[in-house]
Amino acid sequence: MSERKYFGTDGVRGRVGDFPITPDFAVKLGWAAGTVFAKSGNQRVLVGKDTRLSGYMLESALEAGLLSAGVSVEFLGPMPTPAVAYLTRNFRAAAGIVISASHNPYYDNGIKFFSDSGSKLPDAVESEIERLLDEPLVCVPSEQMGRASRIDDAPGRYIEFCKSVFPSELSLSGLTIVVDCAHGATYHIAPDVLRELGATVHEIGTAPNGININADCGATELKSLQASVREHKADLGFALDGDGDRLMMVTSEGRVVDGDDVIYILARAAQQDGLLQGGIVGTLMSNFALEKFFADRKIPFVRAKVGDRYVMEELVKRDWKIGGENSGHLINRQFHSTGDGIIAGLQVLTAMQREQCSLSDLLKGFEKYPQALINVRFQAGSDPLADSAVQSAVADVEKRLGNEGRVLLRKSGTEPLIRVMVEGRDAQSVKTLAQQIAGEVEAAAN
Repeated sequence: MSERKYFGTDGVRGRVGDFPITPDFAVKLGWAAGTVFAKSGNQRVLVGKDTRLSGYMLESALEAGLLSAGVSVEFLGPMPTPAVAYLTRNFRAAAGIVISASHNPYYDNGIKFFSDSGSKLPDAVESEIERLLDEPLVCVPSEQMGRASRIDDAPGRYIEFCKSVFPSELSLSGLTIVVDCAHGATYHIAPDVLRELGATVHEIGTAPNGININADCGATELKSLQASVREHKADLGFALDGDGDRLMMVTSEGRVVDGDDVIYILARAAQQDGLLQGGIVGTLMSNFALEKFFADRKIPFVRAKVGDRYVMEELVKRDWKIGGENSGHLINRQFHSTGDGIIAGLQVLTAMQREQCSLSDLLKGFEKYPQALINVRFQAGSDPLADSAVQSAVADVEKRLGNEGRVLLRKSGTEPLIRVMVEGRDAQSVKTLAQQIAGEVEAAAN
């Protein structure tokens, strides 16, 4: 979709109380989406949410809009985003809706959609919803209005699904795991999954109060997890974000294991088991060490734009299975139609148990390249990336790096910033080269 008036790359998101995250817009969005979904003849929509206090308001507003379009709503309560995708497919619903702002603070919220296949909505469907948002809201006749109900066993169904991806001949018995649920939607899911597979589990971030989601915890802040892993002498730690689609890990020594590390583990294990279909999709921000590793193993590797939506698009286009981002969005289409933090973690645990080794051992031989990232603010209307001095500086740095590094300049999608990134083998050299390019970008921007 070339022009998006309301939808971003992952639904509608913003600060609660500011347009479009307002009750009146949510009613209209529910009606517009419901009108589009009802055309399929399937008038069943599932709605889940994370633990933000504002979820109650948006849930009620969406309900009113959906019912007015003649769609029946089934509420899941607090559930991870990937759980809503799975249950939408499992219940043969027309669509699934998630009320969440993922890793953002509690004062933000969002509304995103899944199709009946558990995938992100096609662009054509989003375009039709956007078109209707600019039309008057017209209720269906009273006798055609939808009904509302609740699915009480949704958590148990999803727990069983997660457990099903872990090989039945293996167990987590003997492992001590700390799991940080970010006071978010996995608080009543992830600890039970790990316990039921045999692990000794210590949990943090499992006491949501509506405003503590992602607050100094979860996949975006690992200090509490690192401290808890050391305190309990655990084998490893899991950190999920507020809606459960992002995973970061910590080794027993406290080393951070990010999305690039996990992709390395998953790709290596899949190749060893003869299960790797095609290649791997990363993003523009994936570490250069991944690219080098895959080249050495003759595994095809492509970079998508930043965003799990774009990773999935590349995977589907090529019919590949594994992809993700260094931020912890990880996708394996062998198991699920969307990124899932719990399932990605279980795949890592599968590799550990099969090889009877630690998380640190799985990463031996994989050393990420040092990376320097500098943000440079620019004025609206200017285009520093087209400046000849900037282009010359980039060419000079690329020549100096040769085949042992790379340069990336890109505009932020949310702020007037140019992101300057340089990777190479030597940390100090990388920092110096990034500063060299950033200086030229700053001069061109002012």
